[in-house]
Amino acid sequence: MAHFGVIRFPGSNCDDDALHIVNTVLADRGSTGEILWHKEHSVGQVDGLIVPGGFSYGDYLRAGSMAAHAPIMESVKAFAKSGGPVIGICNGFQILCESGLLEGALTRNASLRFICKDIYCRVEGRPTPFTKTIPAGRHIRIPIAHAEGCYRHPDVERLEGEAQVIFRYCDAEGNVTADANPNGSVNNIAGICNAAGNVVGLMPHPERACEAVLGRGGIDGLSLFESVLDSLANSGVAR
Repeated sequence: MAHFGVIRFPGSNCDDDALHIVNTVLADRGSTGEILWHKEHSVGQVDGLIVPGGFSYGDYLRAGSMAAHAPIMESVKAFAKSGGPVIGICNGFQILCESGLLEGALTRNASLRFICKDIYCRVEGRPTPFTKTIPAGRHIRIPIAHAEGCYRHPDVERLEGEAQVIFRYCDAEGNVTADANPNGSVNNIAGICNAAGNVVGLMPHPERACEAVLGRGGIDGLSLFESVLDSLANSGVAR
């Protein structure tokens, strides 16, 4: 059994989606979850954390910048430092970067427009709790929905050399091309991990591609959540 905490900020709009995946879609795997309010000072007894998408604090100042200073984030940092698996999705990725848990920054899309569509991204880099069971090089189809998803890093060569790039935008055949890059991210980067590999952030929304009933053409997003369940079970951490 694995228990997940889903952080809720004012303006979160994918928190219930993430909770539905761990509480309902993966219930037969012994997965459970709970909402953690941003004003709390502890994440409690959880095995994994999900920082969901949305528009925390209305994206004032910069996307994720205010949420990064919420009371609960100190406990999130402590959980990550202890090796606990943390995933930030879309706005959650922005929050993790703003809080220093992940490197780099997310800026306005190159088009200066909000983009909402299905994309493909290739899974690569070092194995993380959220990708260990996904074969390296596999490309998955999941949706994006963001206005500030253009990833930037001052030393992207080092990031690449340390295998911290985990997801990369590609086309339907798995080719990494400029045309497959929806927002102008450097090196087509769609998601990264921290140096330890236990904190992952990505702009695409895997929680929106976990059920065939949604009619999105697949359930590729489910593979990330199944991977972390397997990782927790194999590590002996999950209860």
